[in-house]
Amino acid sequence: MSWFNRVRNSLPFVAKRSTDETLWIKCKGCGEMIFASDYADNLYVCPRCEHHGRIGADTRIAILMDEGFDLLPQPEVKEDPLKFRDSKRYTDRLKAARANNPHRDAFTVASGAIEGQPAVMGVQDFHFMGGSMGMAVGQAFCDGAAEALRRKCGYVVVTAAGGARMQEGILSLMQMPKATVMVRKLRAAGLPYIVLLTDPTTGGVTASYAMLGDVQLAEPGALIGFAGQRVIQETIREQLPEGFQRAEYLHEHGMVDRVVNRHDLKAELAMLLRYMGASEAA
Repeated sequence: MSWFNRVRNSLPFVAKRSTDETLWIKCKGCGEMIFASDYADNLYVCPRCEHHGRIGADTRIAILMDEGFDLLPQPEVKEDPLKFRDSKRYTDRLKAARANNPHRDAFTVASGAIEGQPAVMGVQDFHFMGGSMGMAVGQAFCDGAAEALRRKCGYVVVTAAGGARMQEGILSLMQMPKATVMVRKLRAAGLPYIVLLTDPTTGGVTASYAMLGDVQLAEPGALIGFAGQRVIQETIREQLPEGFQRAEYLHEHGMVDRVVNRHDLKAELAMLLRYMGASEAA
């Protein structure tokens, strides 16, 4: 340690904390350093390159929904039904995830409005075990759809996931048809189901409710796909095109309806809900 650092660290009025983590953020897109406060004020979008950073469920809901929304209770499901253990016990992984997250699992549902348009919103949080889809996520998704059916309003789902939760095995995969049934119920009732794909949305989530929206929106640069690029390249033995599995590529090839900047998402969702009839909800 240099003499300067020794003297600086011994001063009583200098807080011994990492200013890199509290004052500055390094953009994962362009690598530039940004004031953390400016980054937050800009909705966690880099003001230089427009890279959209990953955000948690509570932040996402606060950005997109009007004040006064209510959070639905998170479902109680049987934990660790397979008594799964790899390098750690599944129960220990859940405890660690919950220690760093305000919610019990990766899917949070809010009921309220978006610019006055009644809506239920389900948000997947990648920070909770990679947003993986297990029984709790599947049940929370279905509870959100049921609430939209009860309120006769649109259901907006924001996806961010690494796929199915391996620690729950076949039980996690069963959430795919379970969620699909609820989407069909929304469609039968004539209620809009809108999906916002964020970075990253992959695996079993992409293979189920993430790609079943009446309207598919995506944030700029979001990674969206089923299998990883390396797996695909090794399977087809061809070099994948530049930008493959990014939101703009999927939009160009008809799998996404619109790529929308985070600053414009709330107005975009309100417009879609208004156009699709959600304003008639009770």
